[in-house]
Amino acid sequence: MNRTIRWGVLGCAHIAEKAVIPAIQTSRLGRVEAIASRDGGKAKAMAERLGIAKSYGSYEALLADPEIDAIYNPLPNHLHVPMTIKALEHGKPVLCEKPIALNAEETMQLIAAQKKTGLQVAEAFMVRHHPQWQKARALIAEGRLGEVRAIQTVFSYYLDDPDNVRNKADIGGGGLYDVGCYAINTARYLFDAEPIRAIALVERDPEFDTDRLTSGMISFSLGRQLVFTCSTQLVPTQKVTVLGTTGRLEIPIPFNAPADQPTRLFLDDGSRLDGSGREEIAIAPVDQYREQADAFAHAVLLGLPVETGLDDALINMKTIDALFRSAESGNWEMP
Repeated sequence: MNRTIRWGVLGCAHIAEKAVIPAIQTSRLGRVEAIASRDGGKAKAMAERLGIAKSYGSYEALLADPEIDAIYNPLPNHLHVPMTIKALEHGKPVLCEKPIALNAEETMQLIAAQKKTGLQVAEAFMVRHHPQWQKARALIAEGRLGEVRAIQTVFSYYLDDPDNVRNKADIGGGGLYDVGCYAINTARYLFDAEPIRAIALVERDPEFDTDRLTSGMISFSLGRQLVFTCSTQLVPTQKVTVLGTTGRLEIPIPFNAPADQPTRLFLDDGSRLDGSGREEIAIAPVDQYREQADAFAHAVLLGLPVETGLDDALINMKTIDALFRSAESGNWEMP
C-alpha cells in the first residue's frame, strides 16, 4: 500500500495556487504530481511555478493518468459534480471545493456515483480541520457558554470584476454559494444539529444577477438559531459570535485563519459590557489546508470515512436550496 497520495489538480483556480497546492506540497501524506487545464500553456506555467512534475491540456488526460491517486477539484461550481463523477469513474477519490453542487438534486447524482465506486468524496470545508473550531466545539460541549442558543455570522468581501467566476450566475456565482455555505456548515458543527427551516432575503446585482447580499435565519432544534449575512460586495469582514445562557464566544477570524500566525478565541461571561473581563484563548499557528489534505489522504490510505462527506454535503446543499426558495416565496422553507 502506498504511504502517500499522489494528487492531481483540475484547473488553475486561485485558491489552488495560493492555498491548497502549497499546503499539499508540505503535507505529510501527499504531493501534487500533476495539474490540468483546458489551456495547456496555463497548466504548464503553473506547474513550473509550483514545482509540479506534470501538466496536461485537458482534464480527461489527467484523470486517465495511472500514477495519480486522488483528485482535488477547485473548478467553477457548475463543474464540481460532472468532473468529480468522471474522476470517480477513473477510480480516483476526490476532494471537491465547496459548494459540492448547485443544488441537492445534483448532490444526489454524486452520491449515486460515490456509492457505485465506493471511493471517498469530501467537500473541502477546511475550517473543520482548524483547531480553533475544534476548541470552540469543545468549549460548548463542556458547558462553558451554558445552553447555546444563537450564532451570528458575517462573511463578506468586495468583488466587482465581471470576468470572475464568482460573478457569473449561470455557473454558480454569488455570495450564498461562495461564503454563505460556511455560515451554515459551521453552525451545524457547533450546534451538533441540523436545520429545521430557513428564511432569507436576497439582493441581486443588476448586471451579474448573482446574490451580492444575502441575509438568512435558520432554525435548529431546541429553539436554536443561526442569523447570518454574506456578501460579495461589502467591505471584507468575517466574524462568528456564539451566544449561550452564561457565556459568549467570539471567533475573530473564523474562515481565513492565517497559517503562520496564532488565532484567538474570546470567551466572555458578559459581566462587563466593555469586554474587559473576557478570557483569551490562543491557538498555535496551523495551516488548515494542510490539515485538510492530510486528513483526506489518511482516509484514502486506510479506507476510512472522510470528515465532510457527501451525506454532510447534502444537508448543507438542501439548506442552501431552502434559502434560495425562501427568497422567492417570502416564506420559511424546509431543507
